[in-house]
Amino acid sequence: MIELTLADVARATGGRLHQATGDERVTGTVEFDSRAVTAGGLFVALPGERVDGHDFVDAAVAAGAAGVLAARGVDAPAVIVPSVHEVSGSYVLAADAGGAGAGVLAALALLARHVVDVLTDPRTGSGLLVVGITGSSGKTSTKDLTAHLLEGLGETVAPPGSFNNELGHPWTALRATRSTRHLVLELSARNRGHVAALCRVAPPRIGAVLNVGSAHLGEFGSREAIAQAKGELVEALPADGVAVLGADDPVVAAMRERTVARVVHTGRAPEATVRAADVVVDDTGRATFRLVTPIGEAPVRLGLHGAHHVDNALAAAAIALEAGMDVATVAERLATAAPRSRWRMELTERPDGVRVLNDAYNANPESMRAALATLGAMGGRHTAVLGVMAELGDDTARAHTEIGREVARTGVARLVVVGDGARPLHEAAASAGVDSQLVPDAAAAAELVRAGVAPGDVVLIKASRSAGLERVADVLVDAGSAPTADGGGAP
Repeated sequence: MIELTLADVARATGGRLHQATGDERVTGTVEFDSRAVTAGGLFVALPGERVDGHDFVDAAVAAGAAGVLAARGVDAPAVIVPSVHEVSGSYVLAADAGGAGAGVLAALALLARHVVDVLTDPRTGSGLLVVGITGSSGKTSTKDLTAHLLEGLGETVAPPGSFNNELGHPWTALRATRSTRHLVLELSARNRGHVAALCRVAPPRIGAVLNVGSAHLGEFGSREAIAQAKGELVEALPADGVAVLGADDPVVAAMRERTVARVVHTGRAPEATVRAADVVVDDTGRATFRLVTPIGEAPVRLGLHGAHHVDNALAAAAIALEAGMDVATVAERLATAAPRSRWRMELTERPDGVRVLNDAYNANPESMRAALATLGAMGGRHTAVLGVMAELGDDTARAHTEIGREVARTGVARLVVVGDGARPLHEAAASAGVDSQLVPDAAAAAELVRAGVAPGDVVLIKASRSAGLERVADVLVDAGSAPTADGGGAP
């Protein structure tokens, strides 16, 4: 974060000084975990249902915190912020406005907006480029690809993993300093108005909407409602901004009518501004294609596994080109991109040749089909370990049944379905002739698959985060490195 006094923090958040002169200087990072606080940092005391950050103020001060952002009085130099209902133009998300930490979250958002405004103010000579990325799937991978590309042009800040909500968004924005050139943010939504609220925290100049699918269908109720929420990103862009829209999704492409910004379409359609031609996926699941842009072309071989990363790479490429990167450099950096966020098409090859494709972070029907397509393109005998796709509402049974049929079309040799919530997937696959077994939990799945894999097999692991299937991947990877009686790898 840029250096601020506690008086500056109070003015930015509408708070009042407590046990402080106001001259105390915040020179470190802003943290809500007292274990992460370093000298000169600002500790955010978030009250919650299970843990109250105010109870950890002493630990934060002992770690070197210069001050605390708090909801009530503490025994430390602090800025006490009002409740969310007293904050004019609050940035906290409506769904969380009644929570105990709403006032502190709103203050954190206001502080982030202050810092972003300072860093994007041309009068100060600053030139921070704020990029926002949203969509039903692929947000995190595209965010990681975009950050990797933009790092070739200057200091870039992006969130770890999927830190994309009302807490992670301002926390990430507050990592930016006066030397930061690019701030790449991932925007999530659980309801309408959420993306708009996050855009007020850090107003983007480039915004990318990747797709509109079935993720969170249970919360939104319809794909049209999801599209309305995702499109809030392009509505927030300024007239001199850029909207990057997926040309292959008609719902996303139509968002061009909702923005005053210049539109760049990406995709595989001939009319896309930045497009992929001659896409080929090899037997490791890696894609090659010809990157075609208005300013030139270049061959690309992605370092990531999965044909769906072509679409993610196109969005990242469009953003990098708008930031000033040339086509050849974009292609070179796409080839060197590696997974940054765990459990997303994370491929591990054991010494015995068994390959474990860990895509266990999350799942929806679209990402499940993409993962199965990647598995289908890879050599070897295929096993899929699949679990529940959450938050699909009334569409849950039908969506799982369709994925079960998709497994059959993909030619998976063996299917292990985890949890009763995914039973329709198992039943549909079994009815279509797939060797499918339903097990109660991740531990049972891990033992079943571990005992049945052989050299050359590929095992795909995917489900919504709640299923915890990364534990299956851990068991399989560890089994491959365990010594045997003859000193070799485990079979």
